[in-house]
Amino acid sequence: QVRLVESGGGLVQAGDSLRLSCALSGRGFSRYIMAWFRQAPGKEREFVAALTWIDSILYFGDSAKGRFFIFRDTFANTLFLQMDSLKPEDTATYYCAADPVAIPKSSDGSYSYWGQGTAVTVSS
Repeated sequence: QVRLVESGGGLVQAGDSLRLSCALSGRGFSRYIMAWFRQAPGKEREFVAALTWIDSILYFGDSAKGRFFIFRDTFANTLFLQMDSLKPEDTATYYCAADPVAIPKSSDGSYSYWGQGTAVTVSS
């Protein structure tokens, strides 16, 4: 069983940066795939980025390329999403997800474990 707890969301202005955190607890996640998804009001959940926990191979969705970066701290068991140059269209609830397989990585149906989400609002 893996538990995920996100934090770091809030209200920011366009152009600002924000770093989201996802604290991991439990057992057996050293070989898991960890990911960030987001869901804007009235829209489907969207893949943002993912990495392999053991060796940090990175994957990015189209919305993240060039502005967002995913990384982890294996000592603190924490997953991060660094978001720069934020835009109003980045407004969403951001979720952390984990799965031992996650194929395909960009599909929310591939992930077994989810956090409760953290809300990000970007004002223009």
